[in-house]
Amino acid sequence: MKIRVAGAQMAVQTDILINTKKILVAIDRAAEAGADILLTPEGSLSGYRPDFDVPDVEMALHRVTAYACERHIGLALGTCFVEPDEKCYNQIRFYRPDGAYLGFHSKILRCGSLKFPTQGEINHYAATPLQTFSWQTDFILGGLICNDLWANPGCTPMPDPHLSQQLSDMNARIIFHAVNGGRSGNEWSNVAWQYHESNLRMRARAGALWIVVTDNAAPADMPCSTPSGVISPEGEWVCRTKANGEDFFMYTISLQQA
Repeated sequence: MKIRVAGAQMAVQTDILINTKKILVAIDRAAEAGADILLTPEGSLSGYRPDFDVPDVEMALHRVTAYACERHIGLALGTCFVEPDEKCYNQIRFYRPDGAYLGFHSKILRCGSLKFPTQGEINHYAATPLQTFSWQTDFILGGLICNDLWANPGCTPMPDPHLSQQLSDMNARIIFHAVNGGRSGNEWSNVAWQYHESNLRMRARAGALWIVVTDNAAPADMPCSTPSGVISPEGEWVCRTKANGEDFFMYTISLQQA
């Protein structure tokens, strides 16, 4: 079985309309490339924030998903969203090319202060248990958001539950990893880049997983917090974007190789 995955390394804004237009363009590019599913960065629709306009995000979500269905593109869509339980979740929402909604992964390893554990996004977003999603009857995928995968001990008071390995044990074949990482352009941004990349490669290899990852590209004058692209179950990059600015990738994954 083969699946053509695409990713948009896009500059995520707080302006929902700007984000929506960028995602629609990415859907067109994915359709023109013959992709099956498009991954967008963490918070790419709503902006990476809990204080977004809820009705505006709901309308934007309807517009984006309807257009993706029209273009016959599946989505692994990064957004913050308020669910019917009235809780806000930092999500990846999964849709098939026919528009069928599979559900959402919510960020589990939310960032917070080590000194003050209840401060930071851990106080703004709810979480749900880890789960997988059936793309087809014999093909299981999973989602992780930013620190869910690399579990940076300087970014969260929560212990590392090795979520990528858990997904592997749950028979996931591909992880879609949506990122919106901070960067400052100093030495520690470079250290973080190396930490993120090495973790991506090691966890792909340890779990025999394909990992598809894409990051927020803003600000464009600094490298992203992690490379975007596709990593094989051997832990090797098979396609990769440029380090700075907006970019797009597409790759055909053969699951017989996993």
